[in-house]
Amino acid sequence: MSEKALVITPTYNEKLNVSILAERVLAQDPRIEMLFVDDNSPDGTGDIIAAMAANNPRIHLLRRAGKLGLGTAYRDGFKWALARDYELIFEMDADFSHDPSHLPEFLKASEGADCVLGSRYLNGKVTVVNWPISRLMLSYGANIYARWVTGLQLWDATGGFKCFHRRVLAAINLDDVRSNGYAFQIEMSFRATRKGFKPVEIPIVFADRTEGESKMSGHIVREAVLMVWRLRWWAITGRV
Repeated sequence: MSEKALVITPTYNEKLNVSILAERVLAQDPRIEMLFVDDNSPDGTGDIIAAMAANNPRIHLLRRAGKLGLGTAYRDGFKWALARDYELIFEMDADFSHDPSHLPEFLKASEGADCVLGSRYLNGKVTVVNWPISRLMLSYGANIYARWVTGLQLWDATGGFKCFHRRVLAAINLDDVRSNGYAFQIEMSFRATRKGFKPVEIPIVFADRTEGESKMSGHIVREAVLMVWRLRWWAITGRV
């Protein structure tokens, strides 16, 4: 495979992680580049990334005016990638919960799939490290709920370690994507499958962050609970 790949990583107050993350990601394959989408981090994350980008043509920075949310960060990153010559476009967290060492597995799996999803629960096997049991049960239950409501045949519909071929993102009207929290992951997979694309899940080991603070909130959970019903209704009415 000779296609260029872009790893999109949203950041907000991730100054302790971005340098090491970029080094580890870019070491996985010479075809990979990185785009950090920084929401004007008060801790100076954006300035650190800008300095890295000035010295490495494989690192890019998209600055935004403020904290606008995960979903909009990925949408802006997708549009940035589609305006350039990237064939494989990744989603990846900045906190090392997504291990860069899995990237070669994604690249291999993408040879026979429209999109590749990193699963924490493939075939019912849990591969999550260092999460409290309450967080694990919430996540696992959310995936059962999402499958039941939407009909998605995915073990991990809420996971955020993904790889799309550009044809998938080009087929989706990104301006129609409504979700902004973790429901964004469900919505993107739902819209992709409604367009006839077939995702493949591969197992990943997911570890809780060691630096910085989690972005999880009650609002994000509520959005996910409601969004799956909206997706089901939009499918019934032909809006997606």
